[in-house]
Amino acid sequence: MDERFTQPFWDERYGATDRVWSGNPNPQLVREVADLSPGLALEAGCGEGADAHWLARRGWQVTALDVSAVALARGAEHAGPEFADRITWRQADLLAWEPEPDRYDLVTAHFMQLPSALRDPLFAALAASVAPGGTLLIVGHDLSDLGTALPRHGDPDMFFTAEQVAGKLEADRWEIVVAEARPRTAVHEGQEITIADAVLRARRRR
Repeated sequence: MDERFTQPFWDERYGATDRVWSGNPNPQLVREVADLSPGLALEAGCGEGADAHWLARRGWQVTALDVSAVALARGAEHAGPEFADRITWRQADLLAWEPEPDRYDLVTAHFMQLPSALRDPLFAALAASVAPGGTLLIVGHDLSDLGTALPRHGDPDMFFTAEQVAGKLEADRWEIVVAEARPRTAVHEGQEITIADAVLRARRRR
């Protein structure tokens, strides 16, 4: 397996610095989930826990999964005492993990940039774990980002569109709420660049 998708790779990356990410929740999570009533949430690829912290503050009971034990320990360390008991930190290789079906009111994954042969089964497993009436939120680097000035690895198969993800959901079981390339601004070498997030939000009908 490509080492970029393994625990040793991510443990080393997280262990090499005090913080890898900003500590702020992903903006698309905030935008898409703020109007939902709290329940059981699964966050796949939680990293250092900013999204899990945000969800727990809003009353969600969160299962936060990541391949990196270092990232999970950091997320638990920085969880505020007022919400720490609402987060369960769980180390798991998401590429081999089998979720409990029909369980979660919200399942979210941000920037799981994988080849399609690995990504498609993972997204299918995430969708299967959503309870009837629940929400699936998947966000990633849109395929159009390969045409921007922001440095990206050059494998188009590691990128996707929201429409591609939506197209793999059963139409009679899912209502597509949002499927779009949503622009946002990034800064590279002091210059502002417009990039796009692939945002898929779907509600399970049954």
